[in-house]
Amino acid sequence: MGDGTKDQAEGKFDEVKGKVKESVGKATDDQSITQQGRADQGAGKVEQGIGKAKDKISDAVDSVKDKASDS
Repeated sequence: MGDGTKDQAEGKFDEVKGKVKESVGKATDDQSITQQGRADQGAGKVEQGIGKAKDKISDAVDSVKDKASDS
């Protein structure tokens, strides 16, 4: 698994974990848990974005290498 894909998977896990925490916090009327859940979701989305960026950069580097080797 590439770095970008790993970051995306970990980010998705954090996002889902955050949704669960937020739901538990709402169900138990615990604002702290609700806020932690929202923070986890935000962090997960950021991590997924970083993973996507890493994949795009890797693809661009591979494309440049392929073009250079074709010359």
